[in-house]
Amino acid sequence: MGLEPGQNWPYWGIAMPEALQRPEKRRGPGRMLSVIIATLNSERALVPTLSALVSGATSGLVTDVVVADGGSHDETAMVADIAGCRFLALTGPLGRRLKAATAATRAPWILHLRPGAVLDTPWVGEARHFIEQPLSRERAAVFRRSVPLQSALREMMGLLAAALHARPRPEQGLLISRQLYDSLGGHSETTAEPETDLLRRITRRRIVTLSTAAFYAGPNT
Repeated sequence: MGLEPGQNWPYWGIAMPEALQRPEKRRGPGRMLSVIIATLNSERALVPTLSALVSGATSGLVTDVVVADGGSHDETAMVADIAGCRFLALTGPLGRRLKAATAATRAPWILHLRPGAVLDTPWVGEARHFIEQPLSRERAAVFRRSVPLQSALREMMGLLAAALHARPRPEQGLLISRQLYDSLGGHSETTAEPETDLLRRITRRRIVTLSTAAFYAGPNT
């Protein structure tokens, strides 16, 4: 679909994620990561999230971006289409959508993000470094939680929480190997909070908190 001739990108101040628009399938030995974003009327939150993923696509890390939509009535589908994402219209609870979207990808690594999560610039290098570590398939990683324009005190508290091994939250994203995801049975279709449930089942000792920040501007910040 894309933008019609003469149609303007409606999100002023946010770069259009053009690098994700390339129609060719991204394959090759360096492309090892599928990104999955579950949406529901997430048009505006989705744009900055996709923009931050451009560096992953251009660097050769990201294979594809899948938007698992639960029945949006806004322009979420248009945003996904313009950015070159795979848009899956799925029914059922969040856990079922996340599990189905993951099954629809083929990359050996998966990055689950919430719409509104914006990864800081160094994320590509740090994610690649984690993936390439020995035994990394037996662990998972999240990004350091942050919020836009947060105070120095809140930033310090976030760093302290990470140092004290506070329980990771879904807003921090989840970088996980397909091998580990499948061994855990993926997201639960019955629990009310499938993302939190999956983090719990991975166990804190197997989750690494990366130094790269994930700025989150979605609900419940």
